[in-house]
Amino acid sequence: MPPWAEIAAQISASTSLPFVVEGISLIGGGCINQAQRIEGNGRRFFVKLNDAASLAMFEAEAAGLQEIHDSGTLRIPQPVCWGKTSSTAWLVLEYLEMGRVSTRGAEAFGAGLAAMHRCTSEKFGWKRDNTIGATPQTNTYTSGWGQFWRERRLGYQLQLARVNGHTGKLQVLGEKLLANLDSFFPDADPAASLLHGDLWSGNYSFDNQGQPVLFDPAVYYGDRETDIAMTELFGGFPAAFYASYRESYPLDPGYDVRKTLYNLYHILNHLNLFGGGYRHQAEQMMSRLLAETT
Repeated sequence: MPPWAEIAAQISASTSLPFVVEGISLIGGGCINQAQRIEGNGRRFFVKLNDAASLAMFEAEAAGLQEIHDSGTLRIPQPVCWGKTSSTAWLVLEYLEMGRVSTRGAEAFGAGLAAMHRCTSEKFGWKRDNTIGATPQTNTYTSGWGQFWRERRLGYQLQLARVNGHTGKLQVLGEKLLANLDSFFPDADPAASLLHGDLWSGNYSFDNQGQPVLFDPAVYYGDRETDIAMTELFGGFPAAFYASYRESYPLDPGYDVRKTLYNLYHILNHLNLFGGGYRHQAEQMMSRLLAETT
């Protein structure tokens, strides 16, 4: 049984308004956390629940949402509070009524993401680590993008794959790719843009006014192409989104090759989380990338 009394008390303290849980509705869709909508005193909140060890993950998610909010570009569900008991951790967010996608909304999303990507940092990484799905994501700052992608992203996932028993060809190809990584960045480092970090179709929607909303981020500062690449990984976003983004912030021609490099990170993460056919897909992607270096 979730600790609703403790959660309600924290909501009351955080909002300076009384709140008592009067109604609870289970919300499906998530595979990591349990999600519920709670109602009381004429207000609604979205609540994520997990075991007590997940508090740091929720704290990082709240900080990531706040980072996007502070950019003044795209809407997010505002973090309200988070905490834990001995057995349960929670994150309480603003509850937003969602609507349907429209061409105008998709265009606003593309332009808004381009504006978000123009928010930059001097270094690559972020002020704290977070997670990508259920996997720890290390964000320790580096001054160079190639170093960041080699050490904090691909290298980390390959090491984790080795621990998980994925050796042999995967590791041989991975070592070769890491050794040739600089060839994919022949010019100066890209800007260190504010990234959502996990931008697939399950992590955005539109509110009941038709405006885009981002949630479930894995925030850091890096090459904006990584966000765009992931939008293409699992079916793609509306055409109006891409047209609007490119009009606002055109992509470099080298993106068509680098998107495979960037999506390899997510395929390796899926391999480490779920196993199965992701290993073969990762090996194919690495082979295609290595062919570009010869």
